[in-house]
Amino acid sequence: MTTAFDPIVLGGKHLANRLVMAPMTRSRAYGPGAEPTELMATYYAQRAGAGLIVTEGIQPSPLGQGYPDTPGLHTAGQVRAWRTVTDAVHREGGAIYAQLMHTGRIGHPSLLPDGLVPVGPSAVTAKGQVFTHEGPKEFVTPKELTEAEIRQTIADFADAARNAVAAGFDGVELHGANGYLIHQFLAPNTNHRTDAWGGDTEGRIRFAVEVATAVAEAIGSDRVGLRISPGNQFNDISEDTPDEVYLALLDRLAGLDLAYLHLMEGPNRDLTPRLRKVWPGTFVLNPFTYPDATGPDALGLIEDGSADMVAYGALFLANPDLPRRLASGGPFNNPDKATFYGGDHRGYTDYPTLPA
Repeated sequence: MTTAFDPIVLGGKHLANRLVMAPMTRSRAYGPGAEPTELMATYYAQRAGAGLIVTEGIQPSPLGQGYPDTPGLHTAGQVRAWRTVTDAVHREGGAIYAQLMHTGRIGHPSLLPDGLVPVGPSAVTAKGQVFTHEGPKEFVTPKELTEAEIRQTIADFADAARNAVAAGFDGVELHGANGYLIHQFLAPNTNHRTDAWGGDTEGRIRFAVEVATAVAEAIGSDRVGLRISPGNQFNDISEDTPDEVYLALLDRLAGLDLAYLHLMEGPNRDLTPRLRKVWPGTFVLNPFTYPDATGPDALGLIEDGSADMVAYGALFLANPDLPRRLASGGPFNNPDKATFYGGDHRGYTDYPTLPA
């Protein structure tokens, strides 16, 4: 029987176990030019016992930033700074993928270079507010992307993936979940286009397919993963019947031979085994456990074949040595929600590990 503590080969790289540190925005890229810091290198290196680390969301272009103090991968300085992080993780024997996240309509002009506004597949305003350096602000109506701008955005993803490889990352994960730009193209309430980038199922999956294709061509398909969250209502997304769209998406992507599919499961758990069945490659599952954090019970998803790898979020945040704790049945540190976003080392690099 395969367990979560057995090794696995992912994209030609041998991983020590099947536990994934899920991507989690921490908003601590205080360096000049949205560059990661030495403290971020310490944070990720502490968690190198994961089979795979997937970083916080990294904007592939200045326009892709939706939150304060999130890092980028579109300048030479950012590439150099990320090399410090990847070197630290590799020294500890870990593997690390960069999550490329364009937030699309989720953001605010105050977070962007002068004159820019958030963009989306259609000019549909998200309900709610976004946090900025000046406090919470209402979402604005995004600028609808033109054909040329869509093509440029796809190129930005590919360029950022090349930068990730130059920075020492083992691969990249495309963030197609949680209501950000790729997800906005997939969802009917955010994509009202009637051209080839919307309208029917084929049109709505096109952006995701073309981004994945361009990135795979840029760095090799074995270095590319994709995260999806069918039916997830986060960031004012509505997908009442996601089955058709996501099954069609996976059918189109199957031939690319990507490193993995990362499913952020929603309450409609009936879709999970269907996606697992049609996906030909490595299947990473972030199981639906809301309102609780994913716990030790999720290890059984490897044993029963529901997934090839299991992703842990908040529990990895609070337990740098999570694989060791899971193997021994605990105990587990509780995550401090007050320190999730922004701040210093507290609630970031000061969680204790088990005694040697």
